[in-house]
Amino acid sequence: MRFEQFSTGSSFLHRADPRSKLLASGLLSLVIALSQHLRTACVGLLLAVLLTAAAQLPWARVLRRLLVVNSFNVFLLLMLPLTYGGGTALRVAGFDLSRAGLALAVLITVKSNAVILLFISLLATSSVARLGQGLHQLRLSPRLCLLLLFSYRYLGLIHEEYLRLHRAAELRCFQTTTNLHTYRTYGHLLGMVIVRSWNRAARVQQAMALRGFAGVFHCLDEAVFRRSDIVLLAGLLLAGLGLMVVEISFS
Repeated sequence: MRFEQFSTGSSFLHRADPRSKLLASGLLSLVIALSQHLRTACVGLLLAVLLTAAAQLPWARVLRRLLVVNSFNVFLLLMLPLTYGGGTALRVAGFDLSRAGLALAVLITVKSNAVILLFISLLATSSVARLGQGLHQLRLSPRLCLLLLFSYRYLGLIHEEYLRLHRAAELRCFQTTTNLHTYRTYGHLLGMVIVRSWNRAARVQQAMALRGFAGVFHCLDEAVFRRSDIVLLAGLLLAGLGLMVVEISFS
């Protein structure tokens, strides 16, 4: 498992304070998600594309992330026009397609792509450690911040443990098929991953308690809210207000 593929870079979004990006992404994603008009969603998508271009991210990796989201959107584009009632019908190849269902599927597709691009350009350009620090400085619950940091730290290790167990099973001539033996083997494998994860968590807790851990991570690199961060936050908040104005004007 590879994390933080977009966190290294030299753009101004990479250098920006995570607090400004957290606040801006929260507002913009909320406005786009609640919009009911396609024009508002398209303006939000355009803004997200511009931010992604400003972050100087490799478009091949970005498009691979979007393929995961749009694989579900393709299902909506196929099913909603056939199942969504109301409105006039559009007859294509002998099928009666709902115009309202098609419009809703397109709206969901545009909004989901806009929100994902916003998160990639604003949040993925910071490391998980900096995001956790920013959430802590924004007075989010310290336990949630610790949960985020520990999850990031140990998900990769748990995945490596799963790969070791799976490799050991393959060395013993295990082959994945659709039979009861395969299901039983994967059940045992999952149980061993859970047991080993629990044991590792207990050891980590004991080690941290012996080192005097009191529930707070002390960061050696304290983030400073610079003037450029204020300008970025103000600009993105104004963009969010602009999206709200566009949404209200079409209501």
